[in-house]
Amino acid sequence: MSATILVRDLTRVFRLGDVEVHALRGISLSIERGEFVAIMGTSGSGKSTLMNVLGCLDQPSSGEYLLEGTAVSRLGAERLADIRNEKIGFVFQGFNLLPRTSALENVELPLLYDRRRRIADPRGSATSALQRVGLGDRLDHEPNQLSGGQQQRVAIARALVTRPAIILADEPTGNLDSRTTLEVLSVLQQLNDEGMTIVVVTHENEVAAYAGRVVELRDGRVLRDFPVEGRRHAATDLSQIYGGER
Repeated sequence: MSATILVRDLTRVFRLGDVEVHALRGISLSIERGEFVAIMGTSGSGKSTLMNVLGCLDQPSSGEYLLEGTAVSRLGAERLADIRNEKIGFVFQGFNLLPRTSALENVELPLLYDRRRRIADPRGSATSALQRVGLGDRLDHEPNQLSGGQQQRVAIARALVTRPAIILADEPTGNLDSRTTLEVLSVLQQLNDEGMTIVVVTHENEVAAYAGRVVELRDGRVLRDFPVEGRRHAATDLSQIYGGER
């Protein structure tokens, strides 16, 4: 395996008036291609700030961030926008789908911003992404015609459609019930089994149990970094807990 994400001595300092807030305090971290990593921590631990830096939504105050070997911490705004579109798939807690717009059109949306037109058949790619998450029969459904779990799967398909290097998921099950959480985690684990690198930010131990590795932050530093022992499998748990229930 080779590192998809490599950060060295990453810091992020915010200034609020005369006060400096040190959100990240020298984080070094490597995430290999094909890993499923959960980033954990309480409120104020730095996990959201780290997520924003990894997603190229924010830049560090110092240190280095390499994404697939590219030093993204040194890039300008326009190139960062290209990196976000081409290399990173985002999944958010609130789904962030456009209302009164079909699942297929929602998934196609990131391809409209692909300035280099890397994907020749946007409609076909969006259809394939929805089929990949089990929604091939919901292409024309709008968000209000879909369950919460189905909406999140549309969001995952949207993250996949640009063929990114990583998927960054920020509390992706935070608005879902227990069963639907397992359904979404099952999709993420399946994608990981196919080789996709996945980073999930979560405060829930129950979610982290389905990752392969946990990075725990406290006060802007890595407190612990460890493999998940006895990793749970969402598809198995779904079958055992709910059986043939509809």
